[in-house]
Amino acid sequence: MRRRPGIGGLQTAAAARDQYRALGENVAKIRTDLMKEQLATFRSQLEDFARKHKNDIRKNPAFRAQFHEMCTKVGVDPLASNKGFWAELLGIGDFYYELGVQIVQICLATRPHNGGLISLPELCNLIRQKRKSDREAVSEDDCLRAISKLKVLGSGFEVISVGKKKLVRSVPTELNKDHNEILELAQAQGFVTIDEVERRLSWTPGRAIDALDTLLDEGLAMIDDGHKDGKRRYWFPCVSPIAALVGADT
Repeated sequence: MRRRPGIGGLQTAAAARDQYRALGENVAKIRTDLMKEQLATFRSQLEDFARKHKNDIRKNPAFRAQFHEMCTKVGVDPLASNKGFWAELLGIGDFYYELGVQIVQICLATRPHNGGLISLPELCNLIRQKRKSDREAVSEDDCLRAISKLKVLGSGFEVISVGKKKLVRSVPTELNKDHNEILELAQAQGFVTIDEVERRLSWTPGRAIDALDTLLDEGLAMIDDGHKDGKRRYWFPCVSPIAALVGADT
């Protein structure tokens, strides 16, 4: 018959468990302290790097994007506040604040034309035209970072992907899968016809017309009936630059 452990044995086992637990907690604390120390070292090196290369960070978009990646890896957000070390050293808080204001201005100015949906490349081109006298170049990455800060406005500013194209939405319009497929199809020429939508997407006439009517109601599409074949074109300014549409009208 197997003997049960006595009180002494139970106490010994409990003491051993406590020792293992204490050892585990000590190891975890050492690891945490080491990580904190490494992180502090990384941040200090990052500050030294920023001081040394601040002109490149402010003037070179590609260099600025790489700097942001380095910041992300050590948990630093230079855009979190316009005050403090990073803003005083680099002034990039002000840079993105001003860029955000210009993005809002352009989105509002082009909204009657595109319904509040504009391609990221076109937005960046308009930004560059607006800032052509500025010494600091602007990249698509800069625009994306500025737009990410505009979300706090709660006014629908966000970037959506349609096919391989990134579109900036400045109105709280909800696009479903059908709408996205039409926008992706329109990227080839800037417009679609009902026949083309039916043929290319294998849709029924009712489905194509319903989706296109919704896009019209949202102000995202424009109708063009002036063609010899009698087929109505549905133009989408958000995937066709403004210059192309002006050229098509003449």
